[in-house]
Parts: sequence; C-alpha cells; structure tokens
Amino acid sequence: MEQTKFILSEKEIPTKWYNVQPDLPEPLPPLLHPGTKEPTILPPPLFPASLNEQEFSKERYIEIPEEIQQIYRLWRPTGLYRALRLEKALGTPAKIFYKYEGSSPAGSHKLNTAVPQAYYAKKAGAKRLATETGAGQWGSALAMGCNFMGLECKVYMVKVSYFQKPYRRVLMEVFGAKVVPSPSQDTQIGRKILAEDPDSSGSLGIAISEAVEDAFGRDDTFYSLGSVLNHVLMHQTVIGMETMKQLEMAGAYPDIIVGCIGGGSNFAGMFLPFVPDKLKGKKIQIIAVEPEACPTVTKGPYAWDYGDVAGMAPIAKMYTLGHSFVPPPVHAGGLRYHGMAPIVSLCQKLGIIETRAVAQTAVFKSAVQFARSEGIVPAPEPSHAIKVVIDEALKCKESGQKKTIVLALSGHGHFDLGAYDEYLSGKLADYPYPEQKIKEALAKLPEVKR
Repeated sequence: MEQTKFILSEKEIPTKWYNVQPDLPEPLPPLLHPGTKEPTILPPPLFPASLNEQEFSKERYIEIPEEIQQIYRLWRPTGLYRALRLEKALGTPAKIFYKYEGSSPAGSHKLNTAVPQAYYAKKAGAKRLATETGAGQWGSALAMGCNFMGLECKVYMVKVSYFQKPYRRVLMEVFGAKVVPSPSQDTQIGRKILAEDPDSSGSLGIAISEAVEDAFGRDDTFYSLGSVLNHVLMHQTVIGMETMKQLEMAGAYPDIIVGCIGGGSNFAGMFLPFVPDKLKGKKIQIIAVEPEACPTVTKGPYAWDYGDVAGMAPIAKMYTLGHSFVPPPVHAGGLRYHGMAPIVSLCQKLGIIETRAVAQTAVFKSAVQFARSEGIVPAPEPSHAIKVVIDEALKCKESGQKKTIVLALSGHGHFDLGAYDEYLSGKLADYPYPEQKIKEALAKLPEVKR
C-alpha cells in the first residue's frame, strides 16, 4: 500500500522565514505615501518598527524567535497527504498531494502570521490590535494570537460574512476579541458608508479602512493585516519550506503547484520557497486561482492603487479592481479583496505564476468531490484551488502524463456549512463578472507619475 501521510518531526519545523525579495528578478516597486505619492515605509503609528524592517528586508532568511516557535509547535509541522482516493475517483495517473493547514487551532494558515504580529506588537509596547476579516479565518487567528500574547483585539468583520458565518464570530469572541460588522458605526468611514448605503454588504477594503482609522486614533493600538504585505507573506513561508522536506520524504517534486488567492498569503507561503528553483530552470507550473466574481488578477490592470477604500493606506503597485470596488457576496469571503499582494502581482507580471478564475458553483462541486474522497470538508477559499487541481488531474488522464500536483489546502470548512447547504439544496448561484462596477472603480485609481 502506498504511503498517504508525510509528517515531519517537531525538530524539523523551520527556524527561519524565507524572504523572496533578494531572489526576485527585479525589485518590488516602492510603497507610496497616500498624500505625497513619494516612496514611504509602513506608517509607524500603525506598525511596529520590527515589522517595517521585515517588510523591506533584503536578507534571504529571518530568524523566528523562540517564543513564536514554541507556539508554532502547537500545530506545526502540518501534514502533507497523498490524495490516493481522489486520484482513484478521477481515474488519473497524476499524483496529487495536499498540504493541510486546517489542523491549526484557528482552522487555517492565518495563525502562521497572527502569532508573530501579536508578538512584535507586544514587544513594541502595544496593548491592543485592530484588524479586519473577511470570512473570519484571519480574525479568528489574530484573536488567538492576541490571547496568547495578552493583547486586546478589535475585529471589523465584512458584514456579509458576519451574518453568513456567525460561528466564526463566536470563535473570535471565545478568544476575547470584540467583533463588529463592517461597515460599522464605530468609525467615521463606517458611518459615512452606511449613510450613503445603509444596506452595504461591506468589503475587505472598507473593513481595512475602519481598522486603520481605529488604530490611528489610539496610542495603545497597532493595526494588523492578515495578507498582502511582504512580511505577512514571509511568515507564511513555513508552509512551503515544510512541503519541500515532505515531498523529499515522498520521493516527489511538483510539476504543478496550485493555491487560491484573495490577498495572496497562503498561496505565497506555499510557492515562494520554490521560486529559486523555478528561476534556475526547474519546470514548475504555479497556478493561482481566484473567483470569477472578484477577478483581481485575471481582469484587473497592474497599477498603483490604495490598499483600502478610504485611501488612508499606502499606495502599492499591484493587480487591482479599484479600491472602491465592492465584490458580490460570494461565500469565499477571504477572496473578496480588490487588490493582490505586490509580491504575487510582480510574480504574475514576470511570468513566474499564472492565474485562473472560476465560478463558485463549480468550486463547491469540486469541494464536495474532495470531501467525499479525502474526508476533509475544505473551506470555500481553497476549494477554488481544488477545482483547478481536478481540472489538471483530468488533463493528465486524457494525455496519460504522470504529473505531480501539489495543492495548498489553507483551511477547513466547518464554519462554512451554510454555504455547502446552499450548494446541496440547489440555491447557490454564480455571479456574473461585474464589468460596470469594476470600470467605475478603476476610474478612481490614484494618479501616480512614476
């Protein structure tokens, strides 16, 4: 019988994060100040100096503090699994592996950066963190990270997800966080949006603006972001570094790596450690997958844009649908962001990765097939990647190619069963590409002369 589970020992957990910036073929464009449009750092009132150093570091490896390593050991290393039952169901000669981050206490990969961010905030003297969350995975993780470090946590949760996924809110509250639906009455930008649109379903861009305003207004509070920024993606590289060791155990190397993208952190955590190999000539196809209803990379331009709706955050060069774009209320709440991480965006521009967009009914069909084969109910976000993994495995069936496919399975869907209920009862609908809304949002991109 072939081995299906590849587990590292506790001693093999990475002790350093991998920073891809020194290995990129060209440097990242700078962050720009939202007012002056000149190169800037992350706003010091919002971020500890230590995270600013990591954001712009050109060191290839950054040491993981022992206190963070100790907490990582609660769930790391995570397992790499061979999806033999799915392979059999598909009748494919391909080998399918998945790296499962759903075994973390928060149920997803987000804890990999939540713990470091809470750690560095406490070291810098903060008493409190403010953040946003879409589907709730990031909010759950940061609530837990703050709990471990003795910090308060305020979470602005995108309103549509707040009501779609109430148990995510409960999980955050179990760990001591205060959670409000965004847009909220707690901030000036929230009140302004509600006055203009009382029925606003919210967006990650709006929730980011609220959390940033919250943090700017208090001396004891830092802002914390669960994706997009360079240091966040770097914290996630423990995923890819562990995967490389586990694939060696399996005697395999990926022909294809697949992950979902919203802001890009889980996907980046998986593929970035493989970038040096690809740049040296290894033939690895790296595929990012996003929703058709929020097609940031597949339909958006590579342009300068704000990271939030209010234009308070720095301007970044990224694929974007426009900072004022409010995506349709798809169930993959973690993929409803208007922009893409600058590192992921640059990798797309350089041809290191490719991106596909898929519709949510096809996504849930693939998720159910995966669950019935492998016994794991995946979150809606990585289910987008599962759809493409199945597509690629079926191509192998047609061609007879025995490719090795690696899936970044970022979390479980135990709090997303309402979405599965809609799918199974035939009520789940696809959303058409919101061309006019995106066109209107792109007309509001900031003017940058660079």
